[in-house]
Amino acid sequence: MQAYEALVAQAQAAARPSRTLIQVSMDSGAQHRGAQDTLAAIRTAVADRGIDAEVGIVGGNGMCWAEPLVRLTLPNQAPVVYGPVTAADAPQWLGDVLAGNLRPDLALGTEGETAIGDIVPFSQQPYFQVQRRNLLARMGKTDPENVDHYLATSGYAGLDKALDGLSPEDIVKLLLDGNLTGRGGANFPAGRKWDFLRTARGTEKYLICNADEGDPGAFVNRILLESDPFLVIEGMTIGGYVTGAPYGFIYIRDEYPLAVERVRKALDQARARGLLGKNILGTDFSYDMEVVRGAGAYVCGEETGLIASIQDYRGMPRIKPPFPAQAGVFMKPTNVNNVETYAYVPGILANGPEWFSSVGLGVNKGTKLFSLSGRINRLCIVEVDMGTPIRTLMETCGGGLDPAHTFKGIQQGGPLGGVIPADWIDTGLDPANFNSQGTIMGSGGLIFLDERDCIVDLCKWLTHFDSKESCGRCTTCRIGSMRMVDILDRMTKGIAVADDLAIMQHLELVMNNANCVHGQFTPKPFNAAYKWFKAEFEAHVFEHRCPSSACRDLVQYTIDPAKATGAVAAALVASCPVDAIVTAADSAVIVQDKCIRCGLCQAAVPDAVSVSPRTTFEAPVREVRYG
Repeated sequence: MQAYEALVAQAQAAARPSRTLIQVSMDSGAQHRGAQDTLAAIRTAVADRGIDAEVGIVGGNGMCWAEPLVRLTLPNQAPVVYGPVTAADAPQWLGDVLAGNLRPDLALGTEGETAIGDIVPFSQQPYFQVQRRNLLARMGKTDPENVDHYLATSGYAGLDKALDGLSPEDIVKLLLDGNLTGRGGANFPAGRKWDFLRTARGTEKYLICNADEGDPGAFVNRILLESDPFLVIEGMTIGGYVTGAPYGFIYIRDEYPLAVERVRKALDQARARGLLGKNILGTDFSYDMEVVRGAGAYVCGEETGLIASIQDYRGMPRIKPPFPAQAGVFMKPTNVNNVETYAYVPGILANGPEWFSSVGLGVNKGTKLFSLSGRINRLCIVEVDMGTPIRTLMETCGGGLDPAHTFKGIQQGGPLGGVIPADWIDTGLDPANFNSQGTIMGSGGLIFLDERDCIVDLCKWLTHFDSKESCGRCTTCRIGSMRMVDILDRMTKGIAVADDLAIMQHLELVMNNANCVHGQFTPKPFNAAYKWFKAEFEAHVFEHRCPSSACRDLVQYTIDPAKATGAVAAALVASCPVDAIVTAADSAVIVQDKCIRCGLCQAAVPDAVSVSPRTTFEAPVREVRYG
């Protein structure tokens, strides 16, 4: 349409740099690593030296391990990305690159197709070669706070196509032909879900974007909202056109203040350009939306709990039916999708369903975002074809694990997910592969573990999280999860008995009757872990031993007398908060009866202190009969 073409032409002129451009990656992770200080240092250096350069920001590009990142675009040269560039490094780096020394020691790659000196293009690097960056195409290249940057890079082309002759039925068919399924973990066909709302009775309908990303280790939704908010807004606007919903809510986790700020700013800019609100792009289509900050409760990730929170009620899931498509916000028909699902819609409309459905190595099609954390060498976010083997992500993108340690497994799908063993390393990341084994892939968080991580202790932490985040409505979930935490706590303390394992399996059957998936899935971490790490649980229960030497009550700290003399001995004595370290025969010694196993001595002098299974452990006296 002419209105869209005019906006694009205006945006391209505004977004095109006319001089040296220096941009600092600015998402929450980058800020944590000091990106704001780097940006301030660069601006100060540019001003003090009278450099003719434009300084701004871009979103994160997924290379979290290398933050703070700086993107340099010199006239007539492809952009080069550097990192980490700290505030202390910035003045020297800036002087060098503007003097002709492009600092290959700090350069991560160039966005062009050919090398610049010793700087290799990203397209030739394994980290990028295994990825297919559809959603991440703009990440790290455009300013997320400037709608011109989005429009200048084909933004809103999907919405323009929708309003320029496509009917709602046509778009539903495109989504179904593209085989777009929900990326929040349920994997329900998005086209079918939209069609439910489209055909629902009444004109008062609502769209909801679930951005209450509460899984520990998952941050793919955060980087999308912080680095390319207009993409999600465009997807939801198309959803409003298809379903007939005149209004929408983006429910963002309260712990994501930067995402809240940027999405609100993006909404204001979209309204100012006629891309949101009344008569969008000069048509008779109207749609608007707002940001709702989350209530700080994990259970609000469940769609009916989220709906209750939007209405200012306590976030408590309700029994279904009725489903949100019939009775959602204010008891009106409502559609709920997650951030990533909405973000794929503009691309499918602009490029056709084959753009999405032609890729994917498993049952499910398209690409998927994953966040990699834990024991890997590179904390990062990647976008790969659905079905890509875990090994590819771990070794090629994540940089592998420390070779001094042994890969043990992965905690995936958040606290309601599970733990899979190391021999799954060649399994494709497809929900069907996980579902067939009684676990879930989840929304994309992968936490890598090695032999130092205790599976029993991890299950206790996950179950404790689930128990604390239970809304408390149904006794099955509230009390069942508390009992599971009690038993797992006994295991980590070495006072569990054989019947505790039987009780855990009984609780699994009981909690399947919980009102919502939060209670029904709470046993999943234990179920999956016990299936593949049974020996580790039995070591805790029957031998009162932690094979990983991670459970505080089942280990002891020992000082090597040959390494703990003189000043080292004094440092060890000073490190102990309970005076359990004394000096004997010119060497530091731990009095085991007083030691609380806090680990501060090992942190103070790692070479002199070792941790091993306790040798003076007393077997539990308690006896339990079950059944």
